[in-house]
Amino acid sequence: MTFNEGARLDPSQVEDRRGGGGMGRGGKMGLGLGGGLVVLIGALLGINPDLLAGMVGDTGQPPAVEQTAGSAISSCVSGADANARLDCRILGTANSLNTFWPAYLAPYKVKYTVPKTVIFSSSVSTACGPASTDVGPFYCPGDNKAYFDPAFFSQLETQFGSSGGPLAQEYVVAHEFGHHVQDLLGTIGKAQQDPRGAQSASVRTELQADCYAGIWMRHASTQPAPGSSSPFLRPLKQQDLNDALSAASSVGDDRIQQAATGHSNPETWTHGSSAQRQHWLSTGYQSGDLASCDTFSVPKV
Repeated sequence: MTFNEGARLDPSQVEDRRGGGGMGRGGKMGLGLGGGLVVLIGALLGINPDLLAGMVGDTGQPPAVEQTAGSAISSCVSGADANARLDCRILGTANSLNTFWPAYLAPYKVKYTVPKTVIFSSSVSTACGPASTDVGPFYCPGDNKAYFDPAFFSQLETQFGSSGGPLAQEYVVAHEFGHHVQDLLGTIGKAQQDPRGAQSASVRTELQADCYAGIWMRHASTQPAPGSSSPFLRPLKQQDLNDALSAASSVGDDRIQQAATGHSNPETWTHGSSAQRQHWLSTGYQSGDLASCDTFSVPKV
């Protein structure tokens, strides 16, 4: 989906750490869109991915002091900027999600708190531990922040084979915000209790975040932006939906494993297959209903 050019963006919802994000120590990796190939291969080799995730990009040095480079993201002020620049599109999508979810969750008696969106380059320290671009976008429950390296979106196309349309990128942001909604609803911890397998709680957690992303997709172009009668985003077209489904498919465990090792092992899945991810994204989009996203109650996802 493209942004209405006159929509006003709110840069205060984003931390721009591209000026000097360092790698800290400790903690567990947050919940992300697709993990990383390094972590994935470690799981196939029998290495505990929780341990390996804490090692990715860790230099063994003390945490670097992170500088906020606010000037770059502060220049994102309109929907026209979001249509032209990827970092502004991440910001604009976060603005849209932060406008949509409070009103949507209100009937469920859930108070929505705005998560901070962090844009970084190469590496970053978080309350969930150190992270690099290799792990992909992720949400950290420890600090209630969603982390994005814009370089990942190029990898999404060149390495994972996704289409490059705007909604392919916006879906990634919406998925991570889906984890924040899970955090508010108290379901996010289930992933740690059953971390692997095609029907595991980890997979069900990730598919539910995909489903929540689909709910936002259905309503994004009808929710007015703050102080405006117009929404952030224009109505979704079929090509937009195709782009989002392409992105969901490209980060399926089976597809990533096949590309990395030549075979797929469902017993090691943590995020779901391409078909599963497309199915649950579509479920959220078609229903627009939170109850339809209860991946934990169905016998098979």
